[in-house]
Amino acid sequence: MNARKIKEPASDLSKKPRRSPHDKVDGIVIAARSLEALRIALLNLHKALVDSERANYEKTVGAIQSPNHFLQLLIRDPWFAWLHPLSQLIVAMDETLDEKEPLTIAGVNNLMNQTRLLLIVSESGEGFAKHYFDALQRDPDVVLAHATAAKLFGSRKSMQNNRE
Repeated sequence: MNARKIKEPASDLSKKPRRSPHDKVDGIVIAARSLEALRIALLNLHKALVDSERANYEKTVGAIQSPNHFLQLLIRDPWFAWLHPLSQLIVAMDETLDEKEPLTIAGVNNLMNQTRLLLIVSESGEGFAKHYFDALQRDPDVVLAHATAAKLFGSRKSMQNNRE
């Protein structure tokens, strides 16, 4: 009796598991929800920063005369210019979410990376990083808003697993 050995196929652990077409759609839905949540967190952070800067401005320079005057200061005064990159990032998120073109996971990851890079603080730096550091030191509302946003853009690694 000659028994043949049957070889079992070796499992190739380097192969990725089969993905269904629904995986891509689910990944994009998750990406859109993540981006929308980050956008809301950045809006809250922006408000906390604007409120903090307004109080600091009024303490240093004097009372702001009206809401219209404050808007003009936000747009044109160098005191508030450092906030513009955050405003522009939020606008970029709005545009991405409102585009007629389909949202891509790569596009969402790009905005998450931009957020991560923008919200780096520097005690000795200049521009946004230095002003942001100062705001974090002076205002607990800014710290709380930053923590909320950081939780969201810190979850990027899970998004990379769903790349197109």
